[in-house]
Amino acid sequence: MKLAVPLQKLPRRALVALPLLLLLAQPAAAHVLNTDLSKLSRTEIFWTYLQLGFTHIIPLGFDHILFIISLYILEPRLKPVLMQATAFTIAHSITLGLAMYGLISPPSAVIEPIIALSILFVAIENIITDRLNPWRLLIVFGFGLVHGMGFASALTGLGLPQKDYFGSLISFNVGVELGQVAVILLCWALVGRWAADKSWYKQRVVVPVSVVIGLVAAYWTVERVFFA
Repeated sequence: MKLAVPLQKLPRRALVALPLLLLLAQPAAAHVLNTDLSKLSRTEIFWTYLQLGFTHIIPLGFDHILFIISLYILEPRLKPVLMQATAFTIAHSITLGLAMYGLISPPSAVIEPIIALSILFVAIENIITDRLNPWRLLIVFGFGLVHGMGFASALTGLGLPQKDYFGSLISFNVGVELGQVAVILLCWALVGRWAADKSWYKQRVVVPVSVVIGLVAAYWTVERVFFA
């Protein structure tokens, strides 16, 4: 009888979470930098771009938030998701750096739909598989390369200060990572800490959340391909 309480409460919590996920389908506000960077010290520039990197994930990076949530919920323990996050970090750091130094110039009209498709792919995989497959690290690495180009698109719009170009690029990337870790820890606190080993976790958490995320990602894909 003691198990009946969490089994009854979980669907209600899921119903509360679904409208919040649907809100993520709304367009994000753009970054605004109302600061004269030439008047800032290197330390001030570091903190400015650290904050910009963090806010690019929370609250502005709705698509990246959904991607991280999708990675987390299939295997809701910290070690597996941190391994995936490491692969993702390495990959997006590569393409972010290459793009900002002008070595690659990916068109946003191509990158943004692929980012949406990457979210849809992971959401579908969460539904049809029962465990985390080793090859998912390679998939996450590949998607990380694409997401890094998306980060570069936002950072290009802001620009980087000439007196500390490399340092601001690093601090932006660190801010992005802190935002992603915050999402992971929040997911762990709300779900993984107490529900990871429950027999009903797949049907009551993974499937409904992945369906909602998949629908949002499908909407984004259509919007970015045909209406952007």
